[in-house]
Amino acid sequence: MASGGLAAASEFAVVFLIRPVLAIAFVFTLILLSWYVAWRTVLVHVPLVQEIAGLRPKKPVKPKPANRGRFAKFYQNQAEAAQSLVQCLKDLTA
Repeated sequence: MASGGLAAASEFAVVFLIRPVLAIAFVFTLILLSWYVAWRTVLVHVPLVQEIAGLRPKKPVKPKPANRGRFAKFYQNQAEAAQSLVQCLKDLTA
């Protein structure tokens, strides 16, 4: 009778412990293997993935020029006009 109980306990352990653990490990292994194959074949060549993973060296950042837009040019022209007007007035009074 004792051996019958031991056989039932071992069968219980196999069915409820070992099989689920092996099934989860098998599925996890398949997922990892699929991800590795996809990474090596396709994903490494996608520019967005390259930037996220740090595989592409970053381009150096160029500083923006001080007078790059319409407003900067407008105000710069206004300042130059005011300076030339002041210079003309100084020349006339001198």
